[in-house]
Amino acid sequence: MIPNATSRTRSDEVFEQLQNAIVEGKFAAGQRVSESELATMFGVSRAPLRDAVRRLEGRGLLIKKPHVGITVVSLGIDELLQIYFVREALEGMACRLAAQHMPQADIDNLRLLLEQHAREINASEGQVYYQEEGNLDFHYRIAQGAGNQKLMNLLFGDLYHLIRMYRCRFSTSEGRPQKALKEHTQILDAIENRDPELAEMLMRRHIASARTNIEKRFQEI
Repeated sequence: MIPNATSRTRSDEVFEQLQNAIVEGKFAAGQRVSESELATMFGVSRAPLRDAVRRLEGRGLLIKKPHVGITVVSLGIDELLQIYFVREALEGMACRLAAQHMPQADIDNLRLLLEQHAREINASEGQVYYQEEGNLDFHYRIAQGAGNQKLMNLLFGDLYHLIRMYRCRFSTSEGRPQKALKEHTQILDAIENRDPELAEMLMRRHIASARTNIEKRFQEI
């Protein structure tokens, strides 16, 4: 998902830095940003910055309009909930397939990742459960274990970073990090026990719980 280190350009670096800043909430949803501000912030000329902005437009994280400029994407509650309903179905299917096909070695490695996540939650005093992209993301690893490339493409195409943005934004709800980690552990237990029905049900319940949390947080805004 990230260009090979030997071929990385300055544009690649700015793209990655700006994407992370958006996903991690360093820019608010709907915030207007200017090319000059971004160029100063990342210490880069306009050419690589514009390329990075163009790529982030393609991922749906930035919107660029004439006479308006660049804004960070902001999803309404209805659009976000629609994404979560689709995500619930697809990730439930991924869990079912992972329980049937995920190698034990991959399950063991995923268990180690959850132990790392537990340490990070403890270090934040239970306030944050932020997962980096790709192999450091529990949901990404589950989908990999499903062994279905079409499903991977659906789950981790353009919507992936939008979902990560809102997962990060709402993962700071009181008690949510610990609850999410417990749910991840239960899902992995079901996969290791080769119980496809239970694995799917637990994942769907996990994402439904996240969706309910989002609805509640939107009502508080």
